[in-house]
Amino acid sequence: MAGLQADLAARIARLEAESQVRQLIARYSFDIDDRRVDAVRDLFADDAVLRSADGVMHARGMDAIMAQFDGRFAVLGPGHHVMHDVQIDFESDTAARGRVSGHAELWRNGQMMVAALRYADRYALTPRGWKFAERVISFLYYVPVDAYPGILGRPDRNHAYANPLPADFPESLPDWVSYHQTHAPA
Repeated sequence: MAGLQADLAARIARLEAESQVRQLIARYSFDIDDRRVDAVRDLFADDAVLRSADGVMHARGMDAIMAQFDGRFAVLGPGHHVMHDVQIDFESDTAARGRVSGHAELWRNGQMMVAALRYADRYALTPRGWKFAERVISFLYYVPVDAYPGILGRPDRNHAYANPLPADFPESLPDWVSYHQTHAPA
């Protein structure tokens, strides 16, 4: 009976940890959109990394992360980040990895834009609770609304900057590449 109780306690603790990580992910979206700067600061571990797959963003440590957000907020107006699927894989009782998919509607550089995005996350249990240890954002597309129709038919789907860049996924993913190498159209 003691083993069953210990197993049940461990399973409950894991469910509570997963719930806390999901809350962390949700708070990120709300706090970014609402510009709750002090709340954003509290989402990250002290030595966290926040970066983008395209290499444009890269910050390590709380002060650098917050300076990076200041730079983003300087070009962003109102926005609405919506997270969809969340996958959390625990590595231990104090560390986990996650994948999060989402969309964003944004006012950037004087125009309405939409983005489909993913986050590759590492989470750490700190004395302040579960926090982001690393967050890497990547884009399927990031385009002005008028460029949205047909955007998936072209490779340069990141229009967040002056010159369009290739999308971060899926074309660069190893499984995507492998599939298309072995299933080339005739």
